[in-house]
Amino acid sequence: MPEDVLSQSEIDALLSAISTGEMSAEDFKKEEEVKKVKIYDFKRALRFSKDQVRSLTRIYENFARMLTTYFSAQLRTYVNITVASADQIPYEEYVRSVPNMTILNVIEVPPLEGRMIMEIHPNIAYAMVDRILGGKGTSLNKIDNLTEIETRLMTNLFEHTLEHLQEAWSGIAEIDPYLAELEVNPQFLQVATPNETVVVISMNASVGETSGMINICIPHVLLEPIIPKLSAHYWMETNAKVRKPEEVALLEEKIKEAHIDLTVELGLSTISIQDFLSLDLGDVIELNSRIDEPLKIKVGEKQKFIGQPGKRNKKMAVQIIDNIKEGEGDYEW
Repeated sequence: MPEDVLSQSEIDALLSAISTGEMSAEDFKKEEEVKKVKIYDFKRALRFSKDQVRSLTRIYENFARMLTTYFSAQLRTYVNITVASADQIPYEEYVRSVPNMTILNVIEVPPLEGRMIMEIHPNIAYAMVDRILGGKGTSLNKIDNLTEIETRLMTNLFEHTLEHLQEAWSGIAEIDPYLAELEVNPQFLQVATPNETVVVISMNASVGETSGMINICIPHVLLEPIIPKLSAHYWMETNAKVRKPEEVALLEEKIKEAHIDLTVELGLSTISIQDFLSLDLGDVIELNSRIDEPLKIKVGEKQKFIGQPGKRNKKMAVQIIDNIKEGEGDYEW
C-alpha cells in the first residue's frame, strides 16, 4: 500500500511536539509498530463487487418494469413494481428472513447451473389470485397450505413472468428459465449451501391497495460462469458493438422496400370562402408561381427535390432536376 504523505504543516507540528517534549521519537516509533486490524467475517464473505451488484440491479430494474406491464394487463388493475435494494448475504441468513408460509417459485435457468428463487409475499400473491377470480384484489391473509386450484392459478400466472426474465437477461446471457416447483415453506428448499453467498434483489410491489415484497435470491454458483459479463466494462463494450456488414445490408434492403408519400406542389393560391363554394368544373384558379418556375417535390411534409412538369406515355409526370441537401431548408426561388 502507498505510504501516507504528510503535509508541511503536519511535519512542522510533529517537529514542534518532539522539540517541546510532548512526544518522543520512541513514542512515534511505537505508534507506527501498532498494526491496524480490520475484522472480517468469513460467513459474510463479499464475493461480488459493487460494480457487479449494480449490473444485477440494472437487469432486475428492467425486469420490474416488464412485470409491472405484464401484471397490469393480466389483473386489469393498477400494479407497480420497483427495485428497492440489492444485497449479498449468506444463504442461511436469507432463509431465516423468509416467513414460514410464503410463495416460493424455484426457477431453473439452463444452461446455467443452479436455481434461483422468486419469493412472493402472501399479501401480493393472494391479491393477484383474487383479481384473477374476479375479486377486488384484496389479500386473504391465509397461513395454511395452498389448495390445488390456488396452486394451479399461481403456477400459470408466474410461469409467464419467465419470458420477461429471459428478455431482461438477454444482454448478459441467453437463458431458458422454467418453473421447477412452487413451495410455501423455505425449510424445504436447499438451492445453496448455508454459507454460500447469494444476491438478494428486493422489489416493492403493489396490487391495487395491497402492497408487499418480491425477493429474488440468486446463488453465487449460478452466477459464477458469467461474473466477468457483469462488469461495467462489458456493458460498455456491448452497447458500443458495431453492426455486422450483413446486418447493415439487410437493414438497407428493408428500408428500400418501405413506401413513402411523394407530393408535387404546383403552387399556392388564396381565395375567399364564397369563391371556394362557387367553384365549378372548368373554373381556373390563379397560382402564385410562374409557369417556368421549378416545382417543389416533398417527401412527407419536407421538401427534398425540385422538378419540372411534363408527360410520359400520355400521363402527367414530373422530372426531378435537383435535390435539396440536408440543412438547406426550402428551396429559394
